[in-house]
Parts: sequence; structure tokens; C-alpha cells
Amino acid sequence: MSRARGLRLVLLVWAAIYLPRLGSLEIKSEEGRRILPAVTMLATGNYIVPQVGSEPYLSKPPLVNWLVAASFKLLGVRNEWSARLPSVLCVLAVALAFIGIARRSLGPNGSIAAALMWLTNFGLLEKGRMIEIEALYVSLTALAFICWLSWWKEPRLRWMAWTVPWIFLGLGLLAKGPLNLVFFYTVVLTVLWQAGELKRFLSGPHLAGIVLMLGIFAAWAVPCLTMMPAGHAAHVWSRQFSGRLAGEGFKLGPWLLNIPRGLAYLLPWAALLPFARFGRLEDEAERKFCRALSLGIALPFLVVCLVPGDLPRYTMPLLAPAIWLLAIFIREHALVWPRHLRKAITWTVVAVTGAMLIYSLAIIPFLRRREKVRPIAGEINAAIPPNESLYAVDPDYQPFLFYVRRPIVYVDQVEEVPLNARYLLVQPGKEQSAEQSQRWAPRHTQPILQIKDYRGHSVAILKIGDA
Repeated sequence: MSRARGLRLVLLVWAAIYLPRLGSLEIKSEEGRRILPAVTMLATGNYIVPQVGSEPYLSKPPLVNWLVAASFKLLGVRNEWSARLPSVLCVLAVALAFIGIARRSLGPNGSIAAALMWLTNFGLLEKGRMIEIEALYVSLTALAFICWLSWWKEPRLRWMAWTVPWIFLGLGLLAKGPLNLVFFYTVVLTVLWQAGELKRFLSGPHLAGIVLMLGIFAAWAVPCLTMMPAGHAAHVWSRQFSGRLAGEGFKLGPWLLNIPRGLAYLLPWAALLPFARFGRLEDEAERKFCRALSLGIALPFLVVCLVPGDLPRYTMPLLAPAIWLLAIFIREHALVWPRHLRKAITWTVVAVTGAMLIYSLAIIPFLRRREKVRPIAGEINAAIPPNESLYAVDPDYQPFLFYVRRPIVYVDQVEEVPLNARYLLVQPGKEQSAEQSQRWAPRHTQPILQIKDYRGHSVAILKIGDA
């Protein structure tokens, strides 16, 4: 298949899977933690310290928040579609990299097969249509893998091979942190070891790549550290890392399922692995490379899955090298197929694309009738006049605030609410103090709306009325 035909095919599959009704469902899961800081950034102009409610949110770096804010700003609209657009564009970027950058290494058919497997694996089908960190983080790591695996053997591309991937790794640090380096370096070291090229690891280009990667992360981390109380940000980051190593939240049942659930992210393409035969690869160097790549994928996959408290989705950065490996077997006709499965790859792509179209066009309208977040905001919008501001007193994480179409001002304490305020949002712990406050005397506060969301969290809307 020509590059142009392959490009059209990949664009068609991507558009059919990831675009229909992209913004139809309300925000869910952790999407609010990616969107609300972006809204606050646009309102305050502070793009260094992400904020959820009235508190800094430092559990994750801010790259995903920046992308959402940029999407809102460039498109001029703040809704679910514009919030999720960065995710689907990141997924597309990797598919295009497989077709373009990897074509010389994987061949025309192998590169197109890799792009299609990337678009249709269960992991990205779950995460790619949401504004979640995984879609961004996994895509950036995939771009690093594609660039390095495409260029590392080429002497004339030595500097590109050891610097360009580290740009994506640096952006990955800004997306989720350093876990992507574990997967990337394990693959790089096993491939270099098998090829007898470990000396490249100590080369000048690699050192330049590391400096570039750390510089990208430091461009945000240093200003953030200076803007926060001494040691606060560093404590949060170290707590995140040590919590994973300590196995916090460990549960035996889910832990036993980590490996099968991790493999499920590569479905339906993980089903190809039993048909792969290293002996069918004609070139000895190719066989060594594929064995090394297999080892580089398997080792971190097993280690991460076996660490108590880790989740199988942490292994998703390994999707790209696993797909690269399968693409080589496809290119070299090294899959031992039963006769009736010869069209399995083609029909699988057709089936997955069709199923996602059915989901988007037929099932999503049904799911919209079961919304739990947007109706809460509808009640608030109906209770507060259009020109009034809502002062949210230490509200914590409240996803429905994304849908509130009134100006929202976040404050830490009731005492920080201005005297001319008329509407407050408070949690149960501060409702009594707000009602008893003499701050607005002779005016007084009274509850006009009690809200309990799907998580069981309660908040109250108070109106500061006349005496």
C-alpha cells in the first residue's frame, strides 16, 4: 500500500473511532482534575501552579492542564469536545509517526499495520476519547520509542536518535512524572546490549538528550518550587513516588489480576503473540533485535505488575514497543496462521471500527440520559441570577463546577468572602460558620440549595439576603 493510501486509511479509521460524539458525554472519572485547573489558569493567568478549587494541585505535573487551556483559548469554546480534543490529537500524532517516521524500519505494510494496531487497541479505545493523562503520557512515550527505534541504527542520524526522543520524554515528565523512563531505558538497554552497542549509552549525544529532557522539566519545576511554601511541592512529589513503592492501597484480588489486565490493554492484538515465530525471521540480526525488544518489554511489564499497589494501566507506555514488535512479524510474514485466520487483521480493524461507531452513534445517546454531574450544575445555574458570582469556600474537588455558567471565585475561608457577595458554596464543615457569621450584618445567610452528588459528597448553596 502506498504512503498516501495508508495515510487516508489511517485518518479514516481515526476519525471513525475517536471523533463521533466526542463531546456528548459529561466529564467523568478524573477528567475534572484535568479540566478545572485549566479553567482556573485562564481566569487567573497563573499557569505554573495548577489549582483544584482553592488549593494547589501538585499530584500531577501540568502539561495536560496547559493543553486543555490552550484548546479552550484557541477554539474559543469551553466544553467537553474542546477539552478532549488534545487527547485524540495525541493519538493521531503517534499513528502518523508510525506511517511517516517508522516506514523505513517497518516497511510500508508494517508501518500501516502498526498505525492501525495503535488506533484500535483496547487501552487507547478506553483512554483516547477522554482528557486523561494516559492518552497524553502514553502517546509522548510512544513518539520517543518510534523515533529511537527508527534511527538508532543510522550513523548519520546519531544526534537525532539520542536527542529528539528525549524531547518527548521531557514532555512526558511534565505529563505524569518519571515512570516512562523505566520503560524506555529498559528497552534501550536490552536492545543495545543484544547488539553489543552499550557504549552508545555513554555517548555525547545521549548526554545532550538527558540535559534537554531535564531542562524541559526544570523550566516548569523550578518556578513552581519557588512559588510554593518551602518544601511543599517536593514533599507532595516524593509522597506520590514513595506511596507507590510502599504499596499503598494494596488489595490482593486486583493485584492477582494485574498481569491479565495489563495484557488486555493490548487486545485484540495481544492475540497475535502466540502465532509469532522468531525462527521465521530470515535475518539473524533481526531475530536478535526482536528477542531483545521482547525482553525489554517483558521485564518492566512484569516488575510493574508485581509491585503491590501498582495498577496495570501504569504499563501502557509499553504499547508502542509491543506494537512495533508485532509489526515486524507482520512485515516478515512470521505469523503462523491457520488458513481460516488469514484475513484476521483486516477484519479485526473493521470490527473494532464498526463497534466504536455503534457505541458513538447508538449507545452514547442512551448514556446521556443517565448523567449525574451536569444536572447538579443545572440546579445551581437556575438558583443564581446570570450576573451574580458564586464564591466557593474551600470547595475541594467538585466536577460539576465545570458546568456552572456563573463566575466562580475560590476562597479558603468564609472571612475572605467580600462584603458585597450574595451567593456562597460551602461544604458541610463550614456551612454553620457561614450561617452564623456576622460579616454581612444586618444581612444574613440562608441555604437555598442542598446538593449531594454521585460520590456521596454534599455541598450547600447559601444566599446572603436582606435582614
